Amino acid sequence: MSFTGSTGIGRLIAAQCAPTLKRLVMELGGHAPLIIFDDADISKAVEIAVNAKFATSGQDCLAANRIFVQRRIANAFAKAFADRIAELKVGPGLEDGAEIGPLMHERAVAKIEEQVADALARGAQLLTGGKRHKAGQLFYEPTLLTDVPADALIMREETFGPVAAITAFDTEDEVIARANDTEYGLVAYIVTENGARQMRLGRALEHGMVAVNRVKITGAPIPFGGWKQSGLGREGSRHGLEAFTELKYLCIDTAA
Repeated sequence: MSFTGSTGIGRLIAAQCAPTLKRLVMELGGHAPLIIFDDADISKAVEIAVNAKFATSGQDCLAANRIFVQRRIANAFAKAFADRIAELKVGPGLEDGAEIGPLMHERAVAKIEEQVADALARGAQLLTGGKRHKAGQLFYEPTLLTDVPADALIMREETFGPVAAITAFDTEDEVIARANDTEYGLVAYIVTENGARQMRLGRALEHGMVAVNRVKITGAPIPFGGWKQSGLGREGSRHGLEAFTELKYLCIDTAA
């Protein structure tokens, strides 16, 4: 059984497959961290953040939902990111230049509104956006929240919309623990020029895929999939074939 969808539906399918022990390949939800260290070039980090967060209007299991920025550059990054977000063009997908389209249905918009309201009530700051867009009821303004506390809904639940949440961090160990503090583990993004740090985080982050200084990681040769509640098995590459094969051991006595 192969399935791509939400973690909740994945659990239901797994339960229905249990009586016959069907093998499962499931690509489920994500809640990706994007970790930006203070040795990063801010303009490059902003473009990575825009691409990682706002592709497909944020309606993507690979979307960077939790953006951790090292404290020394947090304010400068937030300002540059807010300015870039404000430039994104909202409109129907067939409209020339449109970059942010509608959400999939009214419930999705309502969920985003709830997450934004909750974050603001818990002390987050709104830098840009924060409401439905004049383009229509299913359109939401590209939004940036800063100083978002760890207990805010938007930091605990998968976000499926054009809302970015930033929080500052101080140390490498701290941000690893915070990035791993989720039931999801699909993809993580790192922005740093420190090669040793790239390797350390690549090992320490509990995510099936880790992108360093880039966003695009998918393709036919890639073993696409996650850890923890983000799925089982892999799609793509030779590893993606393993779930559809059965290992057989044949032992022959050739003695005369």
